[in-house]
Amino acid sequence: MKSFIGHHEVATDTDYLELALGTPLELWLGEKGESAEECAARLDAARDILADDPELIDSVSRIAAEAIEAHAPVLFHSTGRLPRPARSTGRTATASKAVAA
Repeated sequence: MKSFIGHHEVATDTDYLELALGTPLELWLGEKGESAEECAARLDAARDILADDPELIDSVSRIAAEAIEAHAPVLFHSTGRLPRPARSTGRTATASKAVAA
């Protein structure tokens, strides 16, 4: 089944986010390997967009909160077991060495 928002076909989660925001995600998240100059230009463009549309911050916050809520079980539960911290026996390392000697 195909999904459309307006005349745009939505194929991925990224497509949904970009159409909801009206901007590409790279504008906000950056791209791997971008130079300091590219980063500065990207952030400058982002500031201009936010200045032109101050309500965008609320929209982005809402979208982020909804995404976290929808994916929270996956985000906060690991598939493997995490190692447990060592239990404290109440002895110090020096006391343990003295008992062993």
